[in-house]
Amino acid sequence: MIELRTPAEIEQMRPAGRFVASVIEATAAAAKVGVNLLELDALAHEMIRKAGAESCYIDYHPSFGASPFGKVLCTSVNDAVLHGLPFDYTLKDGDLLSVDFAASVGGWVSDSAKSVVVGTPRDEDLRLIRTTERALDAGIAAARPGNRIGDISRAIADVAREQGYSINTDFGGHGVGRTMHGDPHVPNNGRPGRGLPLRPGLVIAIEPWFLETTDRIFTDPDGWTLRSADGSRGAHSEHTIAITDGDPLVLTARG
Repeated sequence: MIELRTPAEIEQMRPAGRFVASVIEATAAAAKVGVNLLELDALAHEMIRKAGAESCYIDYHPSFGASPFGKVLCTSVNDAVLHGLPFDYTLKDGDLLSVDFAASVGGWVSDSAKSVVVGTPRDEDLRLIRTTERALDAGIAAARPGNRIGDISRAIADVAREQGYSINTDFGGHGVGRTMHGDPHVPNNGRPGRGLPLRPGLVIAIEPWFLETTDRIFTDPDGWTLRSADGSRGAHSEHTIAITDGDPLVLTARG
């Protein structure tokens, strides 16, 4: 069921957005050569505890997950692009890391993701990250009353195709509210003028993710981590936004 939030409810969602943004910033900044993925998860866990927030991940067990997630942060490295289950891995120079985090504050959820290069960057990785960020900006810009979900999806896809990346639509954006994942689904490719009309009060996560040379993925033996079929690297950017009468409101804006 698709729910539209009142202006007062959207105001109540702001603290969750600010908190999620702060965790994304902190974990991305802490991602240095020699840091273990479990240390990043522990940092996010401690921030949840101090804020009195609730993790959306630790007990999460959807149909596509092998078991409850068990951690509070997604950490996807190199050829992993989504749902990366933190494990005993120490970051190396040149690793491409995506951190994805969702939490509930005061009963409202926000969700966000960011990709960074650890240490010495490859030009190809920086280009991939920039493309996801540009696609996210384009998707947000299309999130206005009078447009439809397909307009967001097409705006994302246009940026990806301009840079020569193919697009997987198995996983994409989604509604956000009292729970992390709800309707509507927001694919990263679509036809303009199609899909759900965008109305003030709709709150969604928009999340472009692209792989360098493929659009095919498989699930790691851990039952969660999604990796590229050909070993190429992936990047992921995400914000939770609210549709308003004017400009979209980015609830998880950073900095």
